[in-house]
Amino acid sequence: MKIAILNGPNLNLLGKREPEIYGSQTFEDYFEILKNKFPQLELTYYQSNIEGELIGKIQELGFNYDGIILNAGAYTHTSVGIGDAIKAVTTPVIEVHISNTYARESFRHQSYISGNAKGVILGFGLKSYDLAIQSFL
Repeated sequence: MKIAILNGPNLNLLGKREPEIYGSQTFEDYFEILKNKFPQLELTYYQSNIEGELIGKIQELGFNYDGIILNAGAYTHTSVGIGDAIKAVTTPVIEVHISNTYARESFRHQSYISGNAKGVILGFGLKSYDLAIQSFL
């Protein structure tokens, strides 16, 4: 089973950025934990701060992977294009967020991804990714 994790803008700063919200662990370190926890899966990881690159990656993987786990970061609340890309592909997408976006600023309550995603997991810290993987098993 092939599952891709895609992270959007500023998630490359995990471990440094607002640790009170996002924790102190880098995503690269957490990704190693996930690979060890799920050795039966082919897990890949991609991060970009650029909206078009994320859309391109969704299109690239969206017809030959078993699942995509997407944390689009701030693009969740602004990108019709990412939402449309998810709608256009056949691979199911789970939207994840580290924080509970509904406990934050009101603009974070809107998602252009949720309506096209298989499901949404938010507010469990980095464990949100683990839960998303489990949803595909």
